[in-house]
Amino acid sequence: MTKVNKVIRSLEVIAITILIICFIILAYCVYVSITAEQQYASEYKAEITSVDESTNDENNISDLIEKVNNSVVGISKIKNKGSTIFLREGTQSLGLGTGFIVAKNGYIVTNEHVSGSKNSTCYVTLEDGRDYEANVVWADAEMDMSVIKINADNLPYLNLGDSDKIKIAEPVYAIGNPIGYEFQRTVTSGIISGLDRTIKIEDDDKNYYMEDLIQTDATINPGNSGGPLIDKEGNVLGINSIKITTAEGIGFAIPINIIKPIVEKLKNNGEFNAATLGIFAYDKGVIPYINQELNKNIKLNNGIYVAEVIRNSPAEKAGIQKGDVLIGIDGLTIDKMSELRIYIYEKEIGDEVTIKYIRNNREYEKTITLAKKLN
Repeated sequence: MTKVNKVIRSLEVIAITILIICFIILAYCVYVSITAEQQYASEYKAEITSVDESTNDENNISDLIEKVNNSVVGISKIKNKGSTIFLREGTQSLGLGTGFIVAKNGYIVTNEHVSGSKNSTCYVTLEDGRDYEANVVWADAEMDMSVIKINADNLPYLNLGDSDKIKIAEPVYAIGNPIGYEFQRTVTSGIISGLDRTIKIEDDDKNYYMEDLIQTDATINPGNSGGPLIDKEGNVLGINSIKITTAEGIGFAIPINIIKPIVEKLKNNGEFNAATLGIFAYDKGVIPYINQELNKNIKLNNGIYVAEVIRNSPAEKAGIQKGDVLIGIDGLTIDKMSELRIYIYEKEIGDEVTIKYIRNNREYEKTITLAKKLN
């Protein structure tokens, strides 16, 4: 091979090599471009999907609230004389509040301070504008809960959830009549801020404590009292009851599980006769208040502290004394007053229960026959 041919051959190899390199570079650029477009399309699709899901969630909540509103009612202690909140009597004398239907045949849950005491009368306005006179069939002032009954049927009603399964930061919605009928079924949203809260109530000359409350930052105004606190599925978790007026964004609801046994007995039997042990007892959350007010040094790590034994009650007849600490009933551990209430509400008058309690660091057991609770 001549020298010229060798040069030509070398140039051909170089040219081919350059072409191969250019092709590789071009192919890589195309690959990068296609990958970038695919990634962008994927991110864009994900972003659109996220927006769509968020929009769907909002639409679902709106539809849910609209459905729940059909079961929310307005309650007044006197007959509604008009639709305006600027009535001469004003909202305070009207006693405006909220309730929610829990059975198709007209049972409604609300607060005792909204409905009044047992066997009293209040007035109910349904979502469609119909007005009814209601009878208070059960009420407890210290727990601020009541059940009222209207003469109606085929009513939409709410599902009662499980307040024992509530979690901190869970989203919730409070529904009620915050000022009057012109602003009825106002919805506020928030989260569960705390559980098992205890607050002191000063009512005229009487002081008492509400225990095991749900704390939420969903706005609860005076007319929201008695309305439902619901989760994102529309299940009732609590009964809106109290707002601390000295602090913003702190509201409370009574756990729905406390009243569920009462509602079930009313629905099934048409009546509820409360059985009782005949004691007033407090959770450990109340003990610091008692120690401060009475200059005591009560220590309570578990169980509930017996603050009072009612005269001639089943508890007194069985020998239960003030200062005893109840730690169990029928083999179940008791650490909250609400747990004891729920268990007793499920019992009948005349049923026997076995109480486990501590006195002077010694453990005892007594079998007690439940009696009818006097109103």
